[in-house]
Amino acid sequence: MYFSGFGLYLGLLLISVNAEFMNDDVEVEDFGGNSDEVDVEIENSSQIKYQTPQPIGEVYFTETFDNGNLAGWVLSKAKKDDTDAEVSKYDGRWEIEELKENQVPGDRGLVLKSRARHHAISATLAKSFVFADKPLVVQYEVNFQDGIDCGGAYIKLLADTDDLILENFYDKTPYTIMFGPDKCGEDYQLHFIFRHRHPKTGVFEEKHAKPPNVDLKKFFTDKKTHLYTLVMNPDDTFEILIDQIVVNKGNLLEDVVPPVNPPREIEDPNDKKPEEWDERVKIPDPAAIKPEDWDENEPAQIEDSSAVKPNGWLDNEPKFIPNPDSEKPSDWNEDMDGEWEAPYIPNPACRIGCGEWKPPMINNPKYRGLWSPPMINNPNYQGIWSPQKIPNPDYFEDEHPFLLTSFCALGLELWSMSSDIYFDNFIICSEKEVADRWAEDSWRFKVLVANANEPGVFKQLMTAAEEHSWLWLIFVVGAVVLILLVILITSFCWPRKVKYKKQGLISEQEVKEEKAALEKPVELEGKTKQSDGEIPDKGEEEEEEEEEEVVEVIGVHEEGNKSNKSGSEDEMKETDESTGSGDGPIKSLRKRKVRKD
Repeated sequence: MYFSGFGLYLGLLLISVNAEFMNDDVEVEDFGGNSDEVDVEIENSSQIKYQTPQPIGEVYFTETFDNGNLAGWVLSKAKKDDTDAEVSKYDGRWEIEELKENQVPGDRGLVLKSRARHHAISATLAKSFVFADKPLVVQYEVNFQDGIDCGGAYIKLLADTDDLILENFYDKTPYTIMFGPDKCGEDYQLHFIFRHRHPKTGVFEEKHAKPPNVDLKKFFTDKKTHLYTLVMNPDDTFEILIDQIVVNKGNLLEDVVPPVNPPREIEDPNDKKPEEWDERVKIPDPAAIKPEDWDENEPAQIEDSSAVKPNGWLDNEPKFIPNPDSEKPSDWNEDMDGEWEAPYIPNPACRIGCGEWKPPMINNPKYRGLWSPPMINNPNYQGIWSPQKIPNPDYFEDEHPFLLTSFCALGLELWSMSSDIYFDNFIICSEKEVADRWAEDSWRFKVLVANANEPGVFKQLMTAAEEHSWLWLIFVVGAVVLILLVILITSFCWPRKVKYKKQGLISEQEVKEEKAALEKPVELEGKTKQSDGEIPDKGEEEEEEEEEEVVEVIGVHEEGNKSNKSGSEDEMKETDESTGSGDGPIKSLRKRKVRKD
């Protein structure tokens, strides 16, 4: 099982070797289709020059929390209904803080601080949003800094009603849209819920968008800041984005549950199934008769009559006996603990068996069980009964569900078993480009810092190995395979010096020996000249010090081989004079002088 990812880890090892020697600079790609591409290089967060973003264009609400206070925000003083008094209060604590990790200097956010508490806080919009002919764009950031066990980080856009009082904000306060991440147990969700008003009855009903077709777990567990965006268009379409990537989209008429428009017909609640209605597909064959030899009294199992009691079976020995080696504990009190008895152990004398012997049971070949007639198709089958359909008295057709109730405030009403949930950079507007520019000036910096502080691949592998010790075995095996691979590639691909002979190849060692033999007479000749009393000129001596004579073996051939000549006739003659002549093979040499430097 542990070797299933061997290829992956070996590949990561190869990548990490190269990655560790590369720059840690971060290159940021285009965050959105409408944003300009930005290339930024940073080494640490201290180089970030962050400024509180300013919205460009028309907005209904913005909040960065960079000023360090909750001006404009209202803490709820309400209590939840149908809840114990001890936990019904919205007394969860909120703070404005920097991120625990990957801080951007000067950037702050709203942090939910309390565990197992109800939290509620809200703020009014600069102006109410009225659903008409402009899109709705809602965007904000969330970071589960300590992970999340059970709790939400969604927002509510509170309906613009006459009785809305933010100090009384609680779970039953009317809202128009609820949007954002939520998790409990292993259920990871990204809510998009809107409350639709029935035009005939006036009753509001929640409509839930279909769940995203992506794995949401990483957004809850990686402890990074993620950007959540909801876009609703006047043509009744919607998009949900995480980190500016679309994870869900659809139509308000088709992709929500329950549907906005009710069915035209419903089942008649007064229609009852007739008593004679036959829904049985199969029935027992009424013409079938039980065979005369069918014996229902035969048991399913009988004793094996061929079995014989094994030799050594002890009929009078008990299967368990008191442990003879056990002793009553010294602190045993018979008044409180009762009479002490030694614990029982299997009787060692019962190696073959003890007690009353009985033959084993086997299947009874005569057993047939209770007889029942075979099943046949029911000739009177009428199908599954269902009530008749009648026109739906509450039917309506809303062709434009985008026209929801206007809202005038944004609120967070949350329960969480985890603390330090970070919220930041809220924006509500009507243009996606405005929200993209806002993200470019805010969320982008968190991504830059997080990427800059991200450990290299090699460090990530080491961290994983510390958590899962079995990975060390894979790393060691991978390193050995890598070394062997390098050796094999080197041995097969490394260039070699080869000298050719007529009969075949000669080794480098043979060439070196030949060169040594050929250079030896040259050295002796030089010594002879000096012994004759010739004093070399100083210039010539320096030139001799700077130069050395190199003799290259450029060919070895048999005497009389005319086709393998190399060099000029003079060179061949000079070589013959220096090497002598004889019956052995003639060696072709080329002499040249090279500078030592």
